[in-house]
Order: sequence, then C-alpha cells, then structure tokens
Amino acid sequence: MQNILKKKSYKKVIFYTFIVICFIASVYFVYHNEAFYDRSIAEVIKTELEESTPVTDMYENDDHLYTQLITAVLKNGEEKGRLIHFTNEYSASGAFDQEYHVGNKLFVDIKANTNKNADLTGTILDVKRDQFVLLVAWVFVFALLIVGKRQGLFSIISLIVNALVLSFALDLYVKHSNISLIFISGVCILLFTVISLLLINGFNEKTYAAIVATLIGIFISLLITSLVMWITSENGLRYEEMQFLTRPYRTVFMAGLFIGSLGAVMDVSITMASSIFALFEQDHTISDKALKTSGIDIGKDIMGPITSILFFVYISGSIPMLILYLKNSSTLGLTLSMNLSLELARALAGGIGVVLTIPISLYTSIFFINRKRQK
Repeated sequence: MQNILKKKSYKKVIFYTFIVICFIASVYFVYHNEAFYDRSIAEVIKTELEESTPVTDMYENDDHLYTQLITAVLKNGEEKGRLIHFTNEYSASGAFDQEYHVGNKLFVDIKANTNKNADLTGTILDVKRDQFVLLVAWVFVFALLIVGKRQGLFSIISLIVNALVLSFALDLYVKHSNISLIFISGVCILLFTVISLLLINGFNEKTYAAIVATLIGIFISLLITSLVMWITSENGLRYEEMQFLTRPYRTVFMAGLFIGSLGAVMDVSITMASSIFALFEQDHTISDKALKTSGIDIGKDIMGPITSILFFVYISGSIPMLILYLKNSSTLGLTLSMNLSLELARALAGGIGVVLTIPISLYTSIFFINRKRQK
C-alpha cells in the first residue's frame, strides 16, 4: 500500500515539475520570440510628453490630446539593434488610441531612410500582446489543474481539441461554400459533445446519459427556434450587424445560435446526470419516483442561474453600442431593437434548450440507471 502511495506521489511530482518547466519555457520563449515574426518589432526604451492640447469631442465632452515622443530599439529584421523614433498622439479617454510606456513591444512600420547612420523613424501599427495572453492562459491552466486535477487536465485537452475542430470546420466552410453551414455546425455539435464529456467524465453510463440528453436538447431547441422564426417571419430580428457577410446571414445566425446554446445545455445535462447518478450510488434501492422528485428539485435550482448566465453573456457584448446609440439621442426602443434583437434571440433559444434539457436529462439518466440495475 505504501509503495502504491509513493508511486502516485512520485508521478504527481513529475507531472507538476513538467508543468512548471513548460510554464518557464513558454514564458521565456514568448518574451524572446521576435525573430519568428515577419513584421518589425521595437521595444520602447524612452518616452517624453511633448504637449497637451485641450479638445472637445463630437459629444461636446472635454478631453485632452497628448503628443508623445517615443524612442525604441528594433528587436528583429535587418535593422535589428538600431534606434527608431515615433510620434504618438493619444487622448485622455483612450477610446481609439493609447499611451505607450517603457518596456512595451510594438509592431512598427519603418520609413525608408537613405542615411544609414541616422536613427530610423516610423509609425506604430499595434502592440505585441502575446506575452499577456500567455500569462492569462497559464493562470487558467493552473486553476483548472489545482481545482480539477485529472479532470482539469482533460478539460484543457478537450478545449484544445474543440478549438481545432471549430477552426477546421470554419476553414472548410470558407473554402467550400457548397457545404451547408448548418450541417457543419451539427457535426461540430456532435463532436464537441462527445469529445468534451468523454474526456472529462470517462466512458460510463453517466456520460452516455449526458451525451444523449445534450444532443436531444440542443436539436429540439433548434427545431423550436426555427419554427418560431418561420411562424413570425423573423419580425423583430435586425440583421444589420451581418450586412457585410457574403454568405446567407440567416444561416450564419442559426449556426451561431446552434453552437452558442451548446455550452449551457451541456452544463445542464452533465449536472443533472451527475446528481441523479450520485443519488443512485448512495442508495441502490432508491425508487424511480424518488429520483424524479429529486431531479425536478435540482432542475429548478439550476434553471434560473443558467438562463441568467446566458442572458448576461449575450447582452454584455452590446453595452458599448447601447451607450453609443443613447449618446446620439436614439430612442430606447430603436437602441434595443437594433442592438439586442439577435442577442435576445440567442439568449431565448439557449434558455429553451436549458429548460427542455432538464426533464430530458432526468429521464435519460433514469433510463441508464435502470439498465445498470438489470446487469
């Protein structure tokens, strides 16, 4: 017994040591990876504020416009090591511009210079932010590993695999317009559900019940949403935000709605299945009636929070546009209809999926439990 515990402890030490080494190596790489970029990168070594000019913006709000002189050193390319100078204008609000600080790494465009001995000049294109993205990603990874341990690791693997599947599916649709986006989304839904639930929860009756409930719930939700849109002739839905698409915008909207609802539906299905199976594992003699009663109570508890989460997730992205419309004296009705019609439709479709998945998960779990009883 002690040898087994020692082996497990030894494996944990090796695993976490490997994770720490990967963290250190990736952070070091991302802070010194300028040579792998085709675009020129410069690191700010000196900044100087030249002037500050009071201005009034289009909404008659007081603001200040600052002029910043920046000296940087090039980190890659043929001009590596040479100094380059920029003039940066930014406002106090920072809506469309920003102030740069010493240590910032910038993507730059170098102006042609015939004098090879003089310092270079250029314009700033963007900020190199991959190091910050990496640090946030590692915080997410460590949190998953600390809280979820083995399941946390499989959650990370599942996320990576699902991202690759989605990228491949979108690339396939862009290159082959004759393939239905709804069909591609349906295949993705199937793969996302199976991959995520099997990797995280393993091959067992609980996982199978959650997979079946998720697929049934999401497809019924899509069917009801499509039927409602057909009956109402899509009145109230404003597709203006999709006006630049070269593909059928209704199809794109339905595909996004399809995939967007999956997360909440999958969450409900695995929560219900885990709860019902946990009750069964505690008492193998528990009746189906008791399971149904407990399942309905659990469903009532999770239904409200998850539908609220859907609403907040979809609405949060529209807050800047809501403020912009209201600032321009648009009426509240026009502002909400222009910016929230599609978001509310997505939230409602997801809410329908959540509510329907609760009884579907309950009865699917009971079905698999009864199969297990008969073995």
